[in-house]
Amino acid sequence: MVRARARGVVAAVILLALGVVAPASVSAADPFAELDLIRPSRPTAAPEFTVPGLTGGPIALRDLRGEVVFLNFWATWCPPCKQEMPSMERLYRRYKDRGFTVLAVSIDTADATTVAHFVKHLSLTFPIGLDPKMDIANRYTVRGLPSSFLLDRNGTMVAVAMGPREWDGTAARAVIESLLK
Repeated sequence: MVRARARGVVAAVILLALGVVAPASVSAADPFAELDLIRPSRPTAAPEFTVPGLTGGPIALRDLRGEVVFLNFWATWCPPCKQEMPSMERLYRRYKDRGFTVLAVSIDTADATTVAHFVKHLSLTFPIGLDPKMDIANRYTVRGLPSSFLLDRNGTMVAVAMGPREWDGTAARAVIESLLK
């Protein structure tokens, strides 16, 4: 048994030395794939919109041109949305001074007070838009919550995420870093 195990270790060392296999800790994995992000097969311009902001005036997507935009559709009654919001906040705080922003668009049909309480409870500081009739969400073909869209500095959609993610993990940071270059 010991000899068989030793032979297995020797074989693994030889394969590593020859470059036939890579150790798990030195993976050159695509961070987009690691996050299970859908990438458009060809460049697609993100649909333009203007949405009422939670804290005041309107927020126009065109005004965010020049920044990497993390566009998220969510609702206060959506547990997976609540789950991912803290990691979105950490990602926003990490990169907001480098040309990155989060725009979280609520599709709640309740009044804005419900959304404001949710935002305050989670101490969210990124911009919040309101889309109670789902006009914007429908333009983006949102079919489930949360749904997130990553836009490059030119307003081109580069990735889509359906469902929650840990947005401040290593893979997410690598994706954002690649878009900020």
